[in-house]
Amino acid sequence: MTTVVLADDQRVVREGLATLLGLLPHIEVLGTASDGEEAIALVERLRPDVVLMDLRMPRCDGVAATRRLRERGSTTQVVVLTTYADDRSVVEALRAGARGFLTKDAGAEEIERAIAAVTRGEAAIDPAVQHHLVDAVAGRPDLPDGLTPREVEVLTLIAQGLSNGEISARLYVSEATVKSHINHLFAKTGVRDRAQAVRYAYKQGLVE
Repeated sequence: MTTVVLADDQRVVREGLATLLGLLPHIEVLGTASDGEEAIALVERLRPDVVLMDLRMPRCDGVAATRRLRERGSTTQVVVLTTYADDRSVVEALRAGARGFLTKDAGAEEIERAIAAVTRGEAAIDPAVQHHLVDAVAGRPDLPDGLTPREVEVLTLIAQGLSNGEISARLYVSEATVKSHINHLFAKTGVRDRAQAVRYAYKQGLVE
C-alpha cells in the first residue's frame, strides 16, 4: 500500500482527487492540504510515500514547499500535479526536488503509474510536458527580441491560424496562460495584433 498526501488550494480538486485515488486498490490517501505550509506540516507529521503537489497555492507555493521538504531531509517523493506546464514551471519544480510532473488532465491510471514510478526511485514526467524539459536543457539560441522558446511556439501557432483555445489545447495550458504569452510576445516584438504578429514571424524566419 502506497500512502499519499494531496496538496491543492481548490477544495473541489482535493476532494475529487481523494475520491479518485481512494478507489485505487494500492493507494491510501492520508490527508489533504490547501497550501504549501499545510502540505509541509502534513508530510512531516504523516510521512507519506508521495505527495501530489499543486504549483500555484497561497502562503507557500508548490515549488517552495518541495524545496523546503528536500532541505529538511524528507524522504517523501513529490509529484507535481498542475495546470501549468510551461518551461519555467517544469524546470523549477524538478530543480526543487520533484520526481514527477503531471498535468491535471491526467487520468487515474496515469497518476497511479507516476506514484508507483517515484516510489521505485524513478522519474515520472508527463509526455505532454517532456519537450519543455528538453527545450529548457538544450536551449534555443538566437531567438529575436528576447523571446522565450514558449513565446516562439505560441507565435508559430498563431501564424498557423490557431485560436487561443486551440493553442491552449495543443500546448496543454490554460487559455489565460496563452493570453499571457501573447501579451508578452506582443510587447517584446512591438506588434499590435495577430496579423502583425504573423508578418513578424515570417520576417524573422520563425515560420515558412
